[in-house]
This record gives sequence, structure tokens and C-alpha cells, in this order.
Amino acid sequence: MTTQPILLSRRALIPASAALFALAGCGSLIGPSGPPLQIYRLAPEFPTAAGGASVTWQLSVARPNTTQTLDSERIALSRGATMDYYADAQWNDTVPRLLQSLLVEAFERSGRITAVAAESEGLRTDYLLATELRDFDAQYDSANGPPLVVVDIAAKLIDGRGKVLSARESHQTARASQNGVASVVAAFDQATAAALTHFVTWALQAPPPS
Repeated sequence: MTTQPILLSRRALIPASAALFALAGCGSLIGPSGPPLQIYRLAPEFPTAAGGASVTWQLSVARPNTTQTLDSERIALSRGATMDYYADAQWNDTVPRLLQSLLVEAFERSGRITAVAAESEGLRTDYLLATELRDFDAQYDSANGPPLVVVDIAAKLIDGRGKVLSARESHQTARASQNGVASVVAAFDQATAAALTHFVTWALQAPPPS
């Protein structure tokens, strides 16, 4: 019995791995794709001017410390001990960066401080506001009802020698009007505005540096 040689065309000699790679490259063209992420702004409304005397000192605002779960662009939610994120929705930046920027804006809008800036700008200031973000999520306490948004921030006012002059915590809540992302974002705005106003009023009571 003689064995006849098997003749293969050049097309048939393409390695299997190359063929699989070609199919993988077309994967984005096959089947339905997910909807684009809806991006939301954290836009709390706080007073453009706060009552009280103006201060002559300058302030740096540090980027808030927080857990890896909250150091994200995702909008966090929780049900009991379980934490998750809203699908197809996110903030326009990471939560710590948003809060740092909003704190600077809140002090500027008070109209009572000589100068305020993010710590990353490297300006020489009299005091540093260091914060820790402990909670920033929508908490579901019922199966299908609107969640309770919780914003919990601890802050320390530190002088140029590293001494803590004062410390304060702000725990704010706001119930969403509906069980939907847009309503939840509005509740985040409300609770965040209350926290920012609290810290501005507190910090601006600090005495001038010695």
C-alpha cells in the first residue's frame, strides 16, 4: 500500500493561532455592544458667600484619603454588607479628586479667605486641610425603594509645623426621590453640599497662624 501525499494550498497553511487572532480582532464587530457609560457631574450648590469675618491666612487642600473601593470614577452603592456600582454610569473624575476640587471652590465662594488651592499646586500656605473620605455611597435599605445617600468625611486642619489645630467630622445623608441614577446623583449633590458648607464654616474659625 502506497501513501499518497496530501497537497495543501498556501491558504490552508495559515497557522491556527493566526486564524484565531483574526477572529478575535473581529470580535468587536460581532454581536451587540453595551451602551456607552453615562457620565455625571458632582455639582453641589453651596452659598456663594458665607457670613462671618474674613481671614488673612492661606489654605492648601489635600486630596482626600479613602479606600480603594471609593477611589474610583464609579458611583458606589451598597446593600447591607455588599458593595457594588451602578451599571453604565460614572462620575466625571475619581471621587477624591472631585471632592478636593469642590472643597477649593467652596472656600473660594465663601469670599472670606485670602487664597486657597489644591496641595498639588505646591503653593506655600499657612494651613493644610487634610481629609479622609469614609463613606460616599447610595445605601439601599429596602428592595426597590429609593436609596439613602451617605457622605461621611473627617477633616483635620494642620499648621506649617505639622500640628493638628482642630479636627471635625461631617456625616450627611439625603434620600433620593426615586430609585434611578439621576435622582441618586441629585441626592449626592445635596449631601455633599451640606458637608462642604460644614467644613468651610468650621475651618474659617481658625485663628491666624502664630
